[in-house]
Formats: sequence, C-alpha cells, structure tokens
Amino acid sequence: MQLVRGLHNLRPQHRGCVATIGNFDGVHRGHQAILTRLRERATELGLPSCVVIFEPQPREFFSPQRAPARLTRLREKLELLAAQGVDRVLCLAFNRRLCELSARAFVQSVLVEGLGVRHLEVGDDFRFGCDRAGDFEFLCQTGAAESFTVEAAVTVEVDGLRVSSTRLRAALSHGDLPLAERLLGRPFSLCGRVLHGQKLGRQLGTPTANVQLKRRRVPLTGVYLVSTELDGRRWPGVANIGVRPSVTGDGRAHLEAHLLDFAGDLYGRHLCVTFYHKLRDEERFASLDALKAAIDADIAAARAYWQGKPLTHEPEQR
Repeated sequence: MQLVRGLHNLRPQHRGCVATIGNFDGVHRGHQAILTRLRERATELGLPSCVVIFEPQPREFFSPQRAPARLTRLREKLELLAAQGVDRVLCLAFNRRLCELSARAFVQSVLVEGLGVRHLEVGDDFRFGCDRAGDFEFLCQTGAAESFTVEAAVTVEVDGLRVSSTRLRAALSHGDLPLAERLLGRPFSLCGRVLHGQKLGRQLGTPTANVQLKRRRVPLTGVYLVSTELDGRRWPGVANIGVRPSVTGDGRAHLEAHLLDFAGDLYGRHLCVTFYHKLRDEERFASLDALKAAIDADIAAARAYWQGKPLTHEPEQR
C-alpha cells in the first residue's frame, strides 16, 4: 500500500482512482464494509483504490481536550487499511488552511485536480468543507458536473446496533470486550514501543512491559487479561491501563503488561497488546504491599483464565 502525505506530494500518476473519505478510526466492521465496496468498484473500473484520511482527526484539531479517545493511532490505522487491500492512502494535514476550504474548493482541489476521482464511496451523513456545508447531495450534484459517480455506504448493524466508532468507544469504556470484538471483527488491541519506566513491577516481583501509548486519552481503563505476539508466538498475560493512582506519575495514561512465564528483554520492541476480558477497575492502594497483593491476585486470575486455552491460533491480520 502506498502512503501519500499531503496534496503537495500527489503526482500525475496518482490521478484516476476510486476513493472514500473519513477518519476510519478503528477500521471497524462498518469501515470494512465501505472498503469492501471500494475494492469492488476499483476492480470494476480497473483503477486503484484510495482512502483519504486526516491527521489530526478534525475533532482533535477543533477541541483537543474534548476530542474522543483514539481507537487507532496513524501507524495502526495504516496497517489495518493495508490488510483490507487498500492500494493508496492520502493523508491530509487537518489544519486551519484545510478547514477553511469551502466544500466546492475541497472537491476541486482534492478530488478533481489532486486525485482525479472517478467514483466516490461515502456515508449518506458525510459532511465536509468550511462549516460542514458539503453533504451527500452536494457531492452527487458536483460529481455529475465533474464526471465522477457517488455512492452511499450501507449501514452495518451488529446485534441491532449501528456499527460506529462512537458505539465502539462506549463498549470499551464499559469493559464490554465481547461487544467491541463483534463491532471490530477482531479483538481490540493497542500498540506501542516498550520504554524504560519506574520499574516498580520489577521491584514487586512482577516485571512489566511499559508500552508507550502516544495519545491524550485511551478508550478503556482498568486491569485486563491480554496477549502479546512475540516472534510468531503469543504470550498470555495481564495488563493495567490507566493513570496508575497508587503511583506518583504524570497524569497521562500508561499501559503496562505482564507476560506470564516470559523471560527476556523487551525494551525498544514494538508490541501490540490484545485485550480479551476485564478483571477490575483501576484502584488506589494504601500501600505497596496491598498493591502487590492485588497484582498477585490478577496474575492468579490470568493463569486460571488461560489454563486450557493455549494461544495457538494465527495472529489476527493488522
């Protein structure tokens, strides 16, 4: 899959494609349905498929403190889009200049002059341009004048619920990992590089991998049963994600994973931690002894859960 960062990096060979536009945060089953249709249309027309995304996501630009928690960072999103068979991603910097473009100017500069779009797949509630003045009807009218077709994506439902990033965040925040997995079509995971931390877990006899999250907020908090893939093997374990109320910290969310029976150096490695079941909420403990007792109980619960459940399945595609 080819990544193009910014309109200024588009070249003549990038013109002529079937495209869709959106945040694609999570690349959940609703997004996957759009991407399936995108691939089908691209095959019919003999053109590459292109997904247009934004960094930061628009709500992160307008109100960073109130923006919803990210489901996927850019790296994770690109891996998931590649796994869905997307040929090209155009990543646009969402800045003041872009958000001040009128709907007509956006279509002209991005879709017509930049990408030479022949067909566009979007949701029928899609809004864009300055003051969100552009909508599906506007795209259909402009497409007819500019020789590209427009099609509305079909709504995907799971258990009678419309699949959306908002619905997925709600499931995660309530610890409903089975629902989150049904909405995603795969277990939820978070990825990052293992950094040196305070090494408190090692002092307590349970070393943990301190996974860098690089995000203002996380969609879930608490203690979870997890697994991590290392060199083609999956290691079951337990992880805490949150602000670590029993430890003096920086107020930011941290992800710390303990892999059962693992011995080795993880520093500097890029890990993806997959979440399966919530054990409990984060707690503030009165002493390190109380914290150690809780960690020991979490590990015992993880061993009981994974007993007889060897992780021999193939890793999910990212």
